[in-house]
Amino acid sequence: MKRATCVDHCSSQETDYDLHMLHLHSNSPDRWLAQVDKNLNEILIDHAHCEQKAAATAMTLMFEYVENEELCFEMMAIVSEELEHFQMMLKLLKQRSIRFFKLKPGTYGRKLTALARRQEPHKAVDRLLIAGLIEARSCERFVLLRDHLQDVQLSEFYGSLYESEARHHAVYLRLAKQFAGESEVKDRLAQLAEQEAAIIAEGCILPRVHS
Repeated sequence: MKRATCVDHCSSQETDYDLHMLHLHSNSPDRWLAQVDKNLNEILIDHAHCEQKAAATAMTLMFEYVENEELCFEMMAIVSEELEHFQMMLKLLKQRSIRFFKLKPGTYGRKLTALARRQEPHKAVDRLLIAGLIEARSCERFVLLRDHLQDVQLSEFYGSLYESEARHHAVYLRLAKQFAGESEVKDRLAQLAEQEAAIIAEGCILPRVHS
């Protein structure tokens, strides 16, 4: 299985999204795939919640930085796409007779969000970079699900989703450069990616998309 690689099948020229292009500092551990195998339904439910949260994140950024026209337009597009994915997940759960319900959140998002600095414009930079890293990790994991799952429907489903995660990752990183210089953003991204890798290595006992 090819690890941490995303290929855009929608373009005429294939583009590989590897660890370097996703700015991730680690592959997901095999421990996570073991969680998937033992708790697939719960992972699917959490994925639906993740799409909902991703839309909420983009909406919040749009409201808090309303004076930034480009950011607002990009966030509107992301909100629309994330909600579309949320709807797709709800339909998939219904097809499989899996009840959608509120789950206790994993620790990944909380730990990453806590890393954001509190003063502007550093706060905006960190929030955008953290959102970008979450999208990058989702891309990496959706590819793992595509290649690992024996369920053909789910494998094809995740094969259809990961490219949008890589695209959102790139959008968030580009927007961060509107609040700080490129070198500063690059250095801060490396710091956050290193901490993100440590959070992934620590893991979470709850089976989640980002556990």
